[in-house]
Amino acid sequence: MRLWTSIPLLAACLFVGQWSDLCVADDKLEPRPADQKIADYETEVKPFFAKYCLACHSGDKAKGGLQFDKYETEAAVRRYRQVADRVRAVLDAGTMPPEDPQPTDAERTAVLNWLEQRVLKVDCSPGIDPGRVTIRRLNKAEYNNTIRDLVGVEFRPADDFPSDDVGYGFDNIGDVLSLPPILFEKYLTAAERISELAIIAPDAEREPLKSEKGRTLASVSEATVKFQVTAAGEYRLRSQAWADQAGDEKAKMMLKVDGTEVQTVSVEAEGGKAADYDVTLRLEPGEHTFAARFINDFYNPKDPDPKNRDRNLTVDRLVVFGPLNVLPADLPVSHRRLVTCRPEKPEQLADCCRTNLKPFVTRAFRRPAEDGELSRLTQLVAGVVGNGESFERGLQLAMQAVLVSPEFLFRVEIDADPLNPLAIRTINDWELATRLSYFLWSSLPDDELFKLAAEGTLRKDGNLAAQVKRMLKDPKSSALVDNFATQWLNLRLLRSINPDKQRFPGFTDALRSDMEVETRLFFDSIVREDRSIFDLLDGQYSFLNDRLAKHYGIPDVEGSEFRKVTLTNEQRGGLLGHGSILTVTSNPTRTSPVKRGKWILENIFNTPPPPPPPGVPELNEAKEVVLTGSLRQRMEQHRANPSCAVCHNQMDVLGFGLENYDAVGGWRDKDGEFAIDSSGTLPGGESFQSPAGLRLIFKSKQSDFRRCLAEKLLTYALGRGLEYYDECAVNVLARNVEANHDTFSALVLEIVNSDPFQKRRGKRGDEP
Repeated sequence: MRLWTSIPLLAACLFVGQWSDLCVADDKLEPRPADQKIADYETEVKPFFAKYCLACHSGDKAKGGLQFDKYETEAAVRRYRQVADRVRAVLDAGTMPPEDPQPTDAERTAVLNWLEQRVLKVDCSPGIDPGRVTIRRLNKAEYNNTIRDLVGVEFRPADDFPSDDVGYGFDNIGDVLSLPPILFEKYLTAAERISELAIIAPDAEREPLKSEKGRTLASVSEATVKFQVTAAGEYRLRSQAWADQAGDEKAKMMLKVDGTEVQTVSVEAEGGKAADYDVTLRLEPGEHTFAARFINDFYNPKDPDPKNRDRNLTVDRLVVFGPLNVLPADLPVSHRRLVTCRPEKPEQLADCCRTNLKPFVTRAFRRPAEDGELSRLTQLVAGVVGNGESFERGLQLAMQAVLVSPEFLFRVEIDADPLNPLAIRTINDWELATRLSYFLWSSLPDDELFKLAAEGTLRKDGNLAAQVKRMLKDPKSSALVDNFATQWLNLRLLRSINPDKQRFPGFTDALRSDMEVETRLFFDSIVREDRSIFDLLDGQYSFLNDRLAKHYGIPDVEGSEFRKVTLTNEQRGGLLGHGSILTVTSNPTRTSPVKRGKWILENIFNTPPPPPPPGVPELNEAKEVVLTGSLRQRMEQHRANPSCAVCHNQMDVLGFGLENYDAVGGWRDKDGEFAIDSSGTLPGGESFQSPAGLRLIFKSKQSDFRRCLAEKLLTYALGRGLEYYDECAVNVLARNVEANHDTFSALVLEIVNSDPFQKRRGKRGDEP
């Protein structure tokens, strides 16, 4: 039997909270005799519930919300699989019913056998159900990484996005990644900024070729500026002017180049507020003169309106820009990679658009760009160029259109047959490359993955295994630390934890950062060095600098740089010796055996306890009470309350095994004036005397941890919660990982090769 499914905590507490069915599988249950007769629901099981359960679990006020009177038939029980799972757990643990009368062993075994064989058993013989992944929006981390790898700019626009929701412990779950209106507004703003950083559009107005102050023209006269042209091309000549209006027409200004009229304009601006009056033309190399001439002077001193007596033109400034549509010499790498073709003639525009956009759209959409998509984007660029703007400006707008497209923002996979929800298909190589890259890198596939996908060879000739190993060694696999490990281990909470400064004056922001770095480097070493997953439980090494080593009491570590350190005593080892984990699972003023026990159940064995029932009192922390005994003694008094004892009796023993670590992970032998007692006995009968002994017990339960990590990592890889039918895949996965020496790469490769990762099913009627 799996150790943790027998813990009375998980049994008794199930009736005051919810229970996940993720860890219930045939190979986890105590073997029952294969030839045992399965009980009949009407004549044996239903009377059992009536005799032992209905008194507390019926009607609107049923304890734990569990109403046995609702289950009139066996079919009704099957419809509530999670409820049946809860019932099985408490019966198997022997904690329900809690009082006399108690069922006989034969009665209890008969009902357990019925639950396992008729309700909870999953038939894997028809084949593995791969399940269905909801269309999934890129979360913040994935968006930032994708932009980095797609356009090659160091810009993190998603840092300004709203926080992503979390489901099943992770923020990459498709069912909870909604798209609120404010987020779409952020996408629009981000797309504009990204396009401007990635592609440089010609902007002659950044630095004018020549700019000279003008003057007021009180009669027919002109303001001029001379300038030198070194390269033939298009130039924009600008007169910034306004007028004192008088007479029956507006002031008129003739714009001249080298003495020849180019354009005459009516100057509407007045009152000292100049407007820009531009003319654009091609100029050859050499010296040129640009002039703005006032050509319709008017003066009538006898006009009764003083404001209508004198028409004057004021040219504030003459400015020359150009050459236009010429790019700067120092173009960024992103521009040179994205813009490989620039049309010299109008008839070349369409071909250059496709040349530039096809590879970009293919990478952005993570599949081959379609002709219709390229045609629409080409039309957009052509419209921009037709309005007098540059080709690069057109490409910027085309990029913006791509970056706000659902094909970019969402990872889209189409069902095999919408008319047949149960149809299963193997995802294509493009989809597989995308699943793989977002699993290991939280980003889009790189060129090598895209090449294999385009050739249709990602699954051939051992390519998939080779790619997994390559990707795990790539620096981008740090995403597994950033986005999987930090969420699985609750490490993200460390930054918001604030231990009491009076009680723990040595805890500083620098030490907090060191703790996080240690755990990150430790997990990263297991990924990069392809170590055993059980090093996470009892690895006899860590990564320390002088400050953290001093905090741990480990000598001979000097300097602020982190380095790998072999642990030589039993105080540290594995994740449960890390200050980050120990601090996250403590209260500001003291340790919390409850939080630490809960963390172990959730993250080492994937058997999370439910929340406490309402109205349960907190532990009395009054000063006079604290002096009456150690934390362990006070908690034992607390558990004297029956409403507390149900859960705490079994959860606390795990946390007490870590009591030698204070609330910030420092080692101690006393809790104030009281000696630390970190001994305990687990439900399976295993005893320990110290944290090292507890770690050894955990390491001896390899099958439980292997399955837990497999379930956590599979949930993260798929972007969906696991369902009861996934136990078939998990069973295969766990067996194969064990057969391959339990290395981290073996676990990853088994997930990548699994049916849930390689295939998808349509939507069933009972799915959201």
